Amino acid sequence: MIQIRRSAERGYADHGWLKSFHSFSFAGYYDPNFMGWGNLRVINEDRIAPGTGFGTHGHKDMEIISYVLSGNLAHKDSMGNVKGIPPGDVQRMSAGRGVMHSEFNHAEGETTHFFQIWIEPNVMGIQPSYEQKTVPPISKRGALKVVASPQGEGDAVKISADASLYAGLLDGDEKASLALDPARKAYVHLIRGELQVNGQALKGGDAALIQAETNLELTYGKDAEVLVFDLAS
Repeated sequence: MIQIRRSAERGYADHGWLKSFHSFSFAGYYDPNFMGWGNLRVINEDRIAPGTGFGTHGHKDMEIISYVLSGNLAHKDSMGNVKGIPPGDVQRMSAGRGVMHSEFNHAEGETTHFFQIWIEPNVMGIQPSYEQKTVPPISKRGALKVVASPQGEGDAVKISADASLYAGLLDGDEKASLALDPARKAYVHLIRGELQVNGQALKGGDAALIQAETNLELTYGKDAEVLVFDLAS
């Protein structure tokens, strides 16, 4: 079964300095039909204006992933990490038993555009930790490249959750596929462009919620950048 959710159906918040689309209920946006999917809890598409950002705040028992598209995300946390996250990098913060952090856009005249993703962990109260890796664009070209997983193999960050995240770039005749366990769930978010997911057409911002399927086929991409999640039910 595949349920398509269009971009315009997402929640939206305009705070002036921050413009954010919410795929699932978050902050002031609440939809009881979209509280998450499997153990995927949050996908926020955020645009932070220059010289602004999220002040110091706390998280607990959540795997938080940042996927930067443009600009640069400045991260600072109570573990002592002070990092800049450029496009192409994937950052993971395991909040564990508690962590404080801030995120800012210090770039003059440039909006920072990124996805913030929360996945529920499969173990609680762990020591907070941080990881950041660069994923070369060529490795995502015409493929689904794992960028976060429990194993943290290759260019993937390691997460304490029963989930894997893939990223892909598809255009023209390029195709990508992924075997699915029908007892699990999957989620496809098209960041930009156009793409067909098992024959169903998506445009930028659209998503596909998938369950009881054995295979995922991504075809007919037009300047498409996509995120694919393999998730616990």
